[in-house]
Amino acid sequence: MTIPALIIFGDSIVDQGNNNNLNTFARCNYSPYGKDFRGGIPTGRFCNGKTPADLVAEELGIKEYLPAYLDPNFKDEDALTGASFASGGTGFDPLTSQLSSAFSMSDQLDMFKGYTGKLKAMVGEDRTNQILTNSLFLVVAGSNDLTNTYFTAGIRKLNYDIKAYTDFLVNSASDFIRNLYAAGGRRIGVFGIPPIGCLPSQRTLAGGGLRVCAENYNQAAQLFNAKLSEALHSLTSTLNDRNARLVYIDIYNPLIDIIQHPKKYGFEVVDKGCCGTGTIEVAILCNFTSKMCPDESIYLFWDSFHPTEGGYKVLVKQILHKNVQKFI
Repeated sequence: MTIPALIIFGDSIVDQGNNNNLNTFARCNYSPYGKDFRGGIPTGRFCNGKTPADLVAEELGIKEYLPAYLDPNFKDEDALTGASFASGGTGFDPLTSQLSSAFSMSDQLDMFKGYTGKLKAMVGEDRTNQILTNSLFLVVAGSNDLTNTYFTAGIRKLNYDIKAYTDFLVNSASDFIRNLYAAGGRRIGVFGIPPIGCLPSQRTLAGGGLRVCAENYNQAAQLFNAKLSEALHSLTSTLNDRNARLVYIDIYNPLIDIIQHPKKYGFEVVDKGCCGTGTIEVAILCNFTSKMCPDESIYLFWDSFHPTEGGYKVLVKQILHKNVQKFI
C-alpha cells in the first residue's frame, strides 16, 4: 500500500509547532524541549525528540519529519506529503481550546481546507482528490477534555456527569470526522484516550500522597473509548463508501502495558517525567532552568504529560503493526 501523505489533527501529542506564535501556555519552542531533535533545536514539539507524527511518517516511508502546517518554512511542495494541523491544549470540546488559547478542531479543519486549496493550485483538482483519497488521516484528541476541562478545571462538571460528558465528546468527535470526510478524508484513524490517570501530572493532582494512577480518570477514558469505537463503526455504515476506512486506534492498552511492565520494554521510570521533579512540570514549567534526569532513555515520560521519543517509538511500532492493514 502506498500512502502519499500523512495528515494529522489533534493536540500536543502531534503538535509539531503550530502553537509557536500563539499567546498560550501550551507551547514549548524553548529548551529543554527538542534536546534530542535535529541539532537540539526546540521546534515546538512537546518531546525531547520526534513525536508520533514524525515516527508514523518515517515508518510509512513518507518523510523523516512531518512539518507543522504553520511552520514559516513550510513550502508548497511539502503539502504533497502531508502536514500536522494539531494544536497543543485543544480537544473535541470547543471549551477546551478556549481555556488554553489553542486552535480548536474546527480551526484545524479550516486550515486543512486552505491546505487543499494550495494542493489544487499546484497539481489540479483530480490529482488532489487522488492524493486525499489515498492519504492517511490521523486524529489524536480527547485527553485535554477529560484531564483539564472536566476533572481539573471542573467547569463541565456543573452541567454533565461523566456519562453525559463522554457522550458529548463522542458526538463532537463524530461531527469532526463527518466534516473531515466531507473535506476529502477517506482513510481516517482516530486514537482513543490513553490511561490519563497514570500520566505523572495526573498522579500528582489526583493520585493521593502515593501518586497512584487516578482510577476514575482511567475509567472515564475507557468509557469514552468504548463509545468512540462504536460511533466510528456506525458512521462507517452510514457513509456507505467503499473507499472510506474509519479506524478506532487503541492507545489505552499498549500504554498501560508499558506502565505495568516497564522492564519488558526497557524502561525503569514510568511515574515521573525526565524534566524537573517529573511530577508536575509540563510546557512553561519545564524550561531551561529545570534540572533534567541523567538518562531519558530509561524514562517513559519526558515531561509530566508527554512520553519521550523512546516511549513513542515503542507505541508507534505496536500501533502500526496492529492497524495498518485496516486502512487498505
